[in-house]
Amino acid sequence: MKSHLKVAARTASASPERSKGNQDNVTQLKSNDSKARISPEVLTRIHDVMVKSRVLEERLIKMYKQSDGYFWIGGPGEEAFNVPLGLQVKKGEGKDYDYLHLHYRSSAIVLAMGAEPIGSIRQMKNVATDPYSGGRNFSNHYSIRKWNIVPISSTIETQYASAIGTAIAQKRHGGTGITIVNGGDAGTAEGEFASCLIWASRPINPLPILIIVTNNSYGISTPSEGQHGEKQISDRARAFGIESRTINGNDVEESYQAIQEAMDYIRKERKPFFIEARVSRLYGHSSASGANFVGGEADPLVLFEKKLEESKVMTRKQMDELRDRYTQEFLDMAKQVKQEPMPDASTIYDYVYFGQRGKGW
Repeated sequence: MKSHLKVAARTASASPERSKGNQDNVTQLKSNDSKARISPEVLTRIHDVMVKSRVLEERLIKMYKQSDGYFWIGGPGEEAFNVPLGLQVKKGEGKDYDYLHLHYRSSAIVLAMGAEPIGSIRQMKNVATDPYSGGRNFSNHYSIRKWNIVPISSTIETQYASAIGTAIAQKRHGGTGITIVNGGDAGTAEGEFASCLIWASRPINPLPILIIVTNNSYGISTPSEGQHGEKQISDRARAFGIESRTINGNDVEESYQAIQEAMDYIRKERKPFFIEARVSRLYGHSSASGANFVGGEADPLVLFEKKLEESKVMTRKQMDELRDRYTQEFLDMAKQVKQEPMPDASTIYDYVYFGQRGKGW
């Protein structure tokens, strides 16, 4: 089957090895927008997860097109922001750690935190071994209690409302744990988003919450310029007195630095911070719009790899070898998952909360 994925495959590749001579130095990648200084070890780690996330999403898209999944929606094009975010989360369970209220374009965040890629493949196939929903949910709908990742909902932007609750609990509890919530630009039209801004910014009780909007300039097939009266979405946060920033989410350094500064501010001040990250949407909205590669969009992985190569942190050969390795690994995983059992009909009511069986509906 001819696939647009092959186009992306040759323009985005990688490897975790570092160039000799750079291992002990702090490297400044060439950038007009960022002053962050990041070590080669962190740069190669970010690159590794970016490639892993991209190749995983491409595998999920192929599964959908081969009828090994019912629906795909994900985040190719958001890796330069989401990986630095996932790497800086204070990971654990309970109010001393960060709570994450994510949406369905967050695979790179979860992979950066250490999630196993095969879990995403199992959920795409909806097999009984799916660790996040037991084969009951769409792709990229994560739920990890040990890391405070609240179950991702398919309903648009409701996570902004549930994030209020954990932020209130953490404000009462004290400590340095924060609540993190993300969503897309189109969903900011929903009432839950406005509620989050209101509750986070009340002077009597400001909340330790990082509010994120990843702005790819589209709501399904509707361009944002006909929907937003403000110049940038972060302007809405300023109206509530919330510290805010709009960044180039396709720039790894700028993203890493902005996330670090925002998290430090929230942990210390116990007040909200708002980040609008301008990102790309490389495979359209979802499988509902074809999930084909979209030309003309900035590819953050290609941009980052160019900087890594120019700065001699990695070679093109290393990058290609890494992509090839992950491509084969995920193909092998998909073949394994294809042999795993689907949920048995007797489990249909498992994880469903209601009264006596047959009642309470």
